Amino acid sequence: MAPISPILAGLSTYPFVRLEEAKRAARARGIELVDFGVGDPHEGAPAFVREALVAALDGVGGYPLAQGLPELRAAVAAWCRRRFGVDLDPDREVIPTLGSKEAIFSLAQIVLDPPGGRDVVVVTEPGYPVPERGALFAGGRPHVLPLLEENGFLPDLESLDEHTWRRVALFWVNYPNNPTGATAPLAFYEELALRAREYGFVLASDEAYTEVWFDGPPASALQLADRGNVIAFNTLSKRSGMTGYRSGFAAGDPALVAALRAYRPTVGTAPQEFVQRAAIAAWSDEGHVEAMRARYGERRAVLLDVLERKRLRVPGSRATLYLWLAVPNGEASEDFSARLLEHGVVVSPGPYFGAAGEGYVRLALVPPLDDCRRAADVLEELL
Repeated sequence: MAPISPILAGLSTYPFVRLEEAKRAARARGIELVDFGVGDPHEGAPAFVREALVAALDGVGGYPLAQGLPELRAAVAAWCRRRFGVDLDPDREVIPTLGSKEAIFSLAQIVLDPPGGRDVVVVTEPGYPVPERGALFAGGRPHVLPLLEENGFLPDLESLDEHTWRRVALFWVNYPNNPTGATAPLAFYEELALRAREYGFVLASDEAYTEVWFDGPPASALQLADRGNVIAFNTLSKRSGMTGYRSGFAAGDPALVAALRAYRPTVGTAPQEFVQRAAIAAWSDEGHVEAMRARYGERRAVLLDVLERKRLRVPGSRATLYLWLAVPNGEASEDFSARLLEHGVVVSPGPYFGAAGEGYVRLALVPPLDDCRRAADVLEELL
């Protein structure tokens, strides 16, 4: 038998694989589905982005450079100035990434030092599993902090003891948060960044959903007055419907950006140049982003209407393309999800995002408006 990494062998099945299997079985039983399960925008990239990509195909040749096109770094820095009011040096504080997933996974390999006693990676749950898996493959020790409704879905920093703080190499946060839809105030980033500099760890902020908001634009870790030990990741996947393009960026502390620039040629993850050209077009336009927020807002209103009339709690849910629904009557999340699936409504059970997600389900606002209305009718009758 061929040898397999024990870390890989020990991982549970990626939860959305299980969800796909359940959906496939439901369709085989003749159930017509409205799929709120996976947060993959249906609309795709706007036409001007696709045109920019096609126009760039003629000039493609040679391997793309790890640091990316200077024009793309400049476009990202300009967008950060417009959106967050911050000035970034595009040559020292910005690096394009192949989406954000691969860069988030890889960061632990860049900053961990297990022999030197820096082996703890703090992650939050419910949450995206990639930071924890990246920590495991880098030989780190994940330390999980629950995101509790009573704390506004912010981690309790006081729950870490002094010994743990001194072993932390990397502390991951994700706001607006997937799956809870909660946002974090700038004061939270300020407090955590102070600890990062005091104890010498990296504050890593996954900000994939900063542009999907309804009440007001969320804060970014890039808005900190001192970005030492801080790095933020963003992506065009949700902002511009470019999930399949795999285009994002990391920005922040120049030393961390330099480390990413040194690491990335080894693993060959520089974005293709034609995708970078499309990304320049996307970061330079806000009209399509405003239209995206309007679409999600309409779908959100349809579902919130029926959920509120049924007196079901939807805590968090201030931003992102998700609603975080508290399961009624003490029912288990998996059971509630299975019951909805039998009536054609697909949601993600909260425990798919970690044990702290029990008691909730996540709805991704990706189906078209008419399908959302059809699902609302089902919920009206079923709940």
